Amino acid sequence: MVEGKKFDEKKVEQFINEVIILSQINHRNVVKLLGCCLEAEVPLLVYEFIPNGTLYDLIHNQNEELPLTWEMRLRIAIEIANALFYLHSAASAPIYHRDIKSSNILLDGKYRAKVSDFGTSRSVAFEQTHLTTRVQGTFGYMDPEYFRSSQFTEKSDVYSFGVVLIELLTGQKPISAEQSEPVRSLVSYFLDSMQENSLFNILDPMVVKDGPEQEIIVVALLAKRCLNLNGKKRPTMKQVALELELIKASGVNVIEDHGDEESEIDDIIHSWETNPSCSLSRTVTTNSETFPLNSSF
Repeated sequence: MVEGKKFDEKKVEQFINEVIILSQINHRNVVKLLGCCLEAEVPLLVYEFIPNGTLYDLIHNQNEELPLTWEMRLRIAIEIANALFYLHSAASAPIYHRDIKSSNILLDGKYRAKVSDFGTSRSVAFEQTHLTTRVQGTFGYMDPEYFRSSQFTEKSDVYSFGVVLIELLTGQKPISAEQSEPVRSLVSYFLDSMQENSLFNILDPMVVKDGPEQEIIVVALLAKRCLNLNGKKRPTMKQVALELELIKASGVNVIEDHGDEESEIDDIIHSWETNPSCSLSRTVTTNSETFPLNSSF
Protein backbone atom coordinates (compact mmCIF):
# COMPACT_ATOMS: atom_id res chain seq x y z
CA MET A 1 0.00 0.00 0.00
CA VAL A 2 2.89 2.37 0.67
CA GLU A 3 5.72 3.57 -1.54
CA GLY A 4 8.09 5.41 0.75
CA LYS A 5 5.79 7.64 2.76
CA LYS A 6 3.30 8.24 -0.03
CA PHE A 7 0.31 6.03 -0.60
CA ASP A 8 0.05 4.27 -3.95
CA GLU A 9 -3.24 5.76 -5.16
CA LYS A 10 -4.00 2.79 -7.42
CA LYS A 11 -3.70 0.34 -4.52
CA VAL A 12 -5.77 2.57 -2.25
CA GLU A 13 -8.48 2.59 -4.92
CA GLN A 14 -8.36 -1.22 -5.16
CA PHE A 15 -8.53 -1.50 -1.35
CA ILE A 16 -11.66 0.66 -1.20
CA ASN A 17 -13.17 -1.08 -4.22
CA GLU A 18 -12.69 -4.51 -2.65
CA VAL A 19 -14.46 -3.41 0.54
CA ILE A 20 -17.38 -1.97 -1.42
CA ILE A 21 -17.75 -5.02 -3.70
CA LEU A 22 -17.37 -7.71 -1.05
CA SER A 23 -19.81 -5.96 1.29
CA GLN A 24 -22.50 -6.65 -1.35
CA ILE A 25 -21.71 -10.36 -1.72
CA ASN A 26 -22.82 -13.38 0.28
CA HIS A 27 -22.00 -16.65 -1.46
CA ARG A 28 -20.36 -19.81 -0.17
CA ASN A 29 -17.89 -19.84 -3.08
CA VAL A 30 -16.77 -16.23 -2.66
CA VAL A 31 -14.20 -15.41 0.03
CA LYS A 32 -15.78 -13.58 2.98
CA LEU A 33 -14.49 -10.19 4.04
CA LEU A 34 -14.70 -10.02 7.84
CA GLY A 35 -13.54 -6.43 8.20
CA CYS A 36 -10.60 -4.11 7.86
CA CYS A 37 -7.95 -2.73 10.18
CA LEU A 38 -7.24 0.98 9.87
CA GLU A 39 -5.16 1.40 13.03
CA ALA A 40 -1.85 0.62 11.36
CA GLU A 41 -0.15 2.95 8.89
CA VAL A 42 -0.95 0.46 6.14
CA PRO A 43 -4.69 -0.45 6.04
CA LEU A 44 -5.38 -4.19 6.12
CA LEU A 45 -8.30 -6.29 4.90
CA VAL A 46 -9.33 -9.19 7.13
CA TYR A 47 -10.73 -12.28 5.38
CA GLU A 48 -11.95 -15.66 6.53
CA PHE A 49 -9.08 -18.11 6.99
CA ILE A 50 -8.50 -20.18 3.82
CA PRO A 51 -5.90 -22.87 4.63
CA ASN A 52 -5.22 -24.75 1.40
CA GLY A 53 -3.71 -22.16 -0.90
CA THR A 54 -4.73 -21.50 -4.47
CA LEU A 55 -6.11 -23.59 -7.30
CA TYR A 56 -3.00 -22.63 -9.28
CA ASP A 57 -0.78 -24.33 -6.71
CA LEU A 58 -3.04 -27.39 -6.55
CA ILE A 59 -2.96 -27.84 -10.34
CA HIS A 60 0.69 -27.10 -10.99
CA ASN A 61 2.29 -28.53 -7.84
CA GLN A 62 0.44 -31.82 -7.58
CA ASN A 63 1.57 -34.44 -5.09
CA GLU A 64 0.73 -38.07 -4.49
CA GLU A 65 -0.76 -37.37 -1.06
CA LEU A 66 -3.57 -35.33 -2.61
CA PRO A 67 -4.29 -36.51 -6.16
CA LEU A 68 -6.38 -34.01 -8.11
CA THR A 69 -9.09 -36.41 -9.24
CA TRP A 70 -11.59 -35.81 -12.04
CA GLU A 71 -14.36 -35.54 -9.44
CA MET A 72 -12.44 -32.78 -7.63
CA ARG A 73 -11.73 -30.90 -10.84
CA LEU A 74 -15.36 -31.01 -11.95
CA ARG A 75 -16.63 -29.98 -8.51
CA ILE A 76 -14.20 -27.05 -8.32
CA ALA A 77 -15.19 -25.93 -11.83
CA ILE A 78 -18.86 -26.03 -10.79
CA GLU A 79 -18.15 -24.00 -7.66
CA ILE A 80 -16.29 -21.29 -9.61
CA ALA A 81 -19.05 -21.21 -12.24
CA ASN A 82 -21.75 -20.89 -9.59
CA ALA A 83 -19.88 -18.01 -7.93
CA LEU A 84 -19.57 -16.16 -11.25
CA PHE A 85 -23.21 -16.86 -12.10
CA TYR A 86 -24.13 -15.33 -8.73
CA LEU A 87 -21.94 -12.27 -9.35
CA HIS A 88 -23.38 -11.70 -12.82
CA SER A 89 -27.02 -12.46 -12.10
CA ALA A 90 -27.98 -12.73 -8.45
CA ALA A 91 -25.99 -10.09 -6.56
CA SER A 92 -27.73 -6.82 -5.61
CA ALA A 93 -26.25 -5.38 -8.82
CA PRO A 94 -24.32 -7.33 -11.47
CA ILE A 95 -20.61 -7.58 -10.71
CA TYR A 96 -17.88 -8.24 -13.26
CA HIS A 97 -14.85 -9.79 -11.55
CA ARG A 98 -12.34 -8.78 -14.27
CA ASP A 99 -9.42 -10.94 -13.09
CA ILE A 100 -10.54 -14.57 -12.96
CA LYS A 101 -7.51 -16.88 -12.86
CA SER A 102 -6.50 -20.00 -10.95
CA SER A 103 -4.30 -18.02 -8.55
CA ASN A 104 -7.37 -15.99 -7.51
CA ILE A 105 -9.31 -19.15 -6.61
CA LEU A 106 -8.61 -20.07 -2.99
CA LEU A 107 -9.30 -23.50 -1.45
CA ASP A 108 -10.80 -23.93 2.02
CA GLY A 109 -10.30 -26.78 4.50
CA LYS A 110 -12.43 -29.11 2.37
CA TYR A 111 -10.85 -27.91 -0.90
CA ARG A 112 -13.96 -25.97 -1.86
CA ALA A 113 -13.35 -23.08 -4.26
CA LYS A 114 -13.50 -19.49 -3.00
CA VAL A 115 -13.26 -16.73 -5.61
CA SER A 116 -11.07 -13.89 -4.30
CA ASP A 117 -9.35 -10.61 -5.24
CA PHE A 118 -12.02 -8.10 -6.17
CA GLY A 119 -9.70 -5.10 -6.32
CA THR A 120 -10.41 -4.47 -10.02
CA SER A 121 -14.01 -5.71 -10.03
CA ARG A 122 -16.88 -3.44 -11.00
CA SER A 123 -20.55 -3.30 -10.07
CA VAL A 124 -22.78 -2.28 -12.97
CA ALA A 125 -26.38 -1.21 -13.46
CA PHE A 126 -28.73 -3.95 -14.68
CA GLU A 127 -29.27 -2.24 -18.04
CA GLN A 128 -25.53 -1.89 -18.70
CA THR A 129 -24.02 -4.33 -21.18
CA HIS A 130 -20.35 -3.44 -20.77
CA LEU A 131 -17.77 -1.30 -19.03
CA THR A 132 -15.32 0.81 -21.02
CA THR A 133 -12.12 0.82 -19.00
CA ARG A 134 -8.37 1.02 -19.27
CA VAL A 135 -7.36 -2.52 -20.21
CA GLN A 136 -6.00 -4.48 -17.29
CA GLY A 137 -5.95 -8.12 -16.34
CA THR A 138 -3.63 -11.11 -16.47
CA PHE A 139 -1.95 -12.17 -19.70
CA GLY A 140 -3.09 -15.63 -20.72
CA TYR A 141 -6.51 -15.21 -19.10
CA MET A 142 -7.57 -11.92 -20.69
CA ASP A 143 -10.43 -11.82 -23.19
CA PRO A 144 -8.94 -10.85 -26.61
CA GLU A 145 -12.14 -8.95 -27.45
CA TYR A 146 -11.72 -6.80 -24.31
CA PHE A 147 -8.05 -6.27 -25.17
CA ARG A 148 -9.01 -4.94 -28.61
CA SER A 149 -12.04 -2.83 -27.65
CA SER A 150 -11.42 -1.84 -23.99
CA GLN A 151 -15.05 -2.90 -23.41
CA PHE A 152 -15.40 -5.45 -20.62
CA THR A 153 -18.61 -7.52 -20.60
CA GLU A 154 -19.87 -10.45 -18.54
CA LYS A 155 -18.65 -12.65 -21.42
CA SER A 156 -15.09 -11.47 -20.67
CA ASP A 157 -15.33 -13.26 -17.31
CA VAL A 158 -16.66 -16.28 -19.25
CA TYR A 159 -13.52 -16.31 -21.40
CA SER A 160 -11.26 -16.20 -18.32
CA PHE A 161 -13.27 -19.04 -16.77
CA GLY A 162 -12.71 -21.02 -19.98
CA VAL A 163 -8.95 -20.66 -19.49
CA VAL A 164 -9.24 -21.95 -15.91
CA LEU A 165 -11.33 -24.86 -17.21
CA ILE A 166 -8.66 -25.94 -19.69
CA GLU A 167 -6.04 -25.50 -16.96
CA LEU A 168 -8.01 -28.07 -14.95
CA LEU A 169 -8.25 -30.34 -18.00
CA THR A 170 -4.61 -30.19 -19.09
CA GLY A 171 -2.68 -29.39 -15.91
CA GLN A 172 -0.71 -26.84 -17.97
CA LYS A 173 -0.07 -23.14 -17.35
CA PRO A 174 -1.87 -20.54 -19.51
CA ILE A 175 1.45 -19.21 -20.78
CA SER A 176 4.60 -21.30 -20.92
CA ALA A 177 7.87 -19.50 -21.68
CA GLU A 178 9.63 -22.85 -21.84
CA GLN A 179 7.79 -24.06 -24.93
CA SER A 180 7.95 -23.10 -28.59
CA GLU A 181 5.76 -20.31 -29.96
CA PRO A 182 2.82 -22.43 -31.23
CA VAL A 183 2.50 -24.07 -27.81
CA ARG A 184 3.24 -21.02 -25.66
CA SER A 185 -0.44 -20.06 -25.36
CA LEU A 186 -2.48 -22.81 -23.70
CA VAL A 187 -5.67 -21.50 -25.34
CA SER A 188 -4.16 -21.84 -28.84
CA TYR A 189 -2.71 -25.25 -27.98
CA PHE A 190 -6.08 -26.45 -26.69
CA LEU A 191 -8.11 -25.09 -29.61
CA ASP A 192 -5.64 -26.58 -32.11
CA SER A 193 -5.94 -29.96 -30.40
CA MET A 194 -9.74 -29.77 -30.64
CA GLN A 195 -9.50 -28.85 -34.31
CA GLU A 196 -7.11 -31.75 -34.97
CA ASN A 197 -9.13 -34.23 -32.87
CA SER A 198 -6.14 -34.83 -30.57
CA LEU A 199 -7.60 -33.58 -27.30
CA PHE A 200 -6.56 -36.63 -25.30
CA ASN A 201 -2.91 -36.07 -26.23
CA ILE A 202 -2.75 -32.84 -24.20
CA LEU A 203 -4.85 -33.77 -21.16
CA ASP A 204 -3.40 -34.18 -17.68
CA PRO A 205 -2.57 -37.92 -17.30
CA MET A 206 -4.70 -38.00 -14.13
CA VAL A 207 -7.70 -36.75 -16.12
CA VAL A 208 -7.25 -39.45 -18.76
CA LYS A 209 -6.82 -42.11 -16.08
CA ASP A 210 -9.58 -41.00 -13.75
CA GLY A 211 -12.22 -39.20 -15.83
CA PRO A 212 -15.15 -40.75 -17.75
CA GLU A 213 -14.36 -40.19 -21.40
CA GLN A 214 -17.70 -38.69 -22.41
CA GLU A 215 -17.64 -36.25 -19.49
CA ILE A 216 -14.14 -35.08 -20.46
CA ILE A 217 -15.30 -34.51 -24.04
CA VAL A 218 -18.36 -32.44 -23.16
CA VAL A 219 -16.42 -30.36 -20.62
CA ALA A 220 -13.78 -29.71 -23.30
CA LEU A 221 -16.51 -28.66 -25.76
CA LEU A 222 -17.94 -26.32 -23.14
CA ALA A 223 -14.49 -24.81 -22.58
CA LYS A 224 -14.13 -24.33 -26.34
CA ARG A 225 -17.39 -22.35 -26.43
CA CYS A 226 -16.26 -20.19 -23.51
CA LEU A 227 -13.12 -19.34 -25.50
CA ASN A 228 -14.94 -18.23 -28.66
CA LEU A 229 -13.28 -15.07 -30.00
CA ASN A 230 -16.76 -13.60 -30.51
CA GLY A 231 -18.07 -12.80 -27.04
CA LYS A 232 -21.70 -12.93 -28.18
CA LYS A 233 -21.27 -16.60 -29.09
CA ARG A 234 -19.98 -17.56 -25.66
CA PRO A 235 -22.46 -19.04 -23.18
CA THR A 236 -23.48 -17.04 -20.11
CA MET A 237 -22.21 -18.13 -16.71
CA LYS A 238 -25.75 -19.33 -15.95
CA GLN A 239 -25.56 -21.68 -18.91
CA VAL A 240 -22.04 -22.79 -17.99
CA ALA A 241 -23.00 -23.52 -14.37
CA LEU A 242 -26.13 -25.47 -15.35
CA GLU A 243 -24.32 -27.51 -18.00
CA LEU A 244 -21.56 -28.46 -15.57
CA GLU A 245 -24.15 -29.42 -12.96
CA LEU A 246 -25.89 -31.54 -15.61
CA ILE A 247 -22.66 -33.30 -16.53
CA LYS A 248 -21.95 -34.09 -12.90
CA ALA A 249 -25.51 -35.19 -12.12
CA SER A 250 -26.34 -37.34 -15.11
CA GLY A 251 -23.46 -37.43 -17.55
CA VAL A 252 -25.57 -35.34 -19.95
CA ASN A 253 -24.02 -34.78 -23.34
CA VAL A 254 -24.37 -31.28 -24.72
CA ILE A 255 -24.54 -30.51 -28.43
CA GLU A 256 -22.23 -27.87 -29.73
CA ASP A 257 -24.06 -26.60 -32.78
CA HIS A 258 -22.67 -23.43 -34.31
CA GLY A 259 -25.85 -22.92 -36.32
CA ASP A 260 -28.38 -22.94 -33.49
CA GLU A 261 -26.24 -23.33 -30.40
CA GLU A 262 -28.16 -20.90 -28.21
CA SER A 263 -31.54 -22.60 -28.65
CA GLU A 264 -30.04 -26.06 -28.10
CA ILE A 265 -28.51 -25.00 -24.80
CA ASP A 266 -31.71 -23.26 -23.75
CA ASP A 267 -33.63 -26.48 -24.48
CA ILE A 268 -31.24 -28.46 -22.29
CA ILE A 269 -31.50 -25.95 -19.45
CA HIS A 270 -35.30 -25.84 -19.74
CA SER A 271 -35.49 -29.65 -19.64
CA TRP A 272 -33.27 -29.76 -16.58
CA GLU A 273 -35.17 -26.99 -14.77
CA THR A 274 -38.57 -28.57 -15.42
CA ASN A 275 -37.47 -32.15 -14.76
CA PRO A 276 -34.11 -32.31 -12.93
CA SER A 277 -34.28 -36.10 -12.65
CA CYS A 278 -34.45 -36.65 -16.40
CA SER A 279 -31.49 -38.25 -18.12
CA LEU A 280 -30.64 -36.67 -21.46
CA SER A 281 -28.67 -38.44 -24.15
CA ARG A 282 -27.14 -36.47 -26.99
CA THR A 283 -24.43 -36.69 -29.61
CA VAL A 284 -21.33 -34.55 -29.33
CA THR A 285 -20.74 -32.58 -32.51
CA THR A 286 -17.74 -30.37 -33.18
CA ASN A 287 -17.53 -28.38 -36.41
CA SER A 288 -18.72 -30.76 -39.15
CA GLU A 289 -17.73 -34.04 -37.50
CA THR A 290 -19.64 -36.17 -35.02
CA PHE A 291 -17.81 -38.22 -32.41
CA PRO A 292 -19.35 -41.22 -30.70
CA LEU A 293 -19.03 -40.82 -26.97
CA ASN A 294 -17.57 -44.29 -26.47
CA SER A 295 -14.36 -43.45 -28.35
CA SER A 296 -11.69 -40.79 -28.01
CA PHE A 297 -10.95 -38.05 -30.52
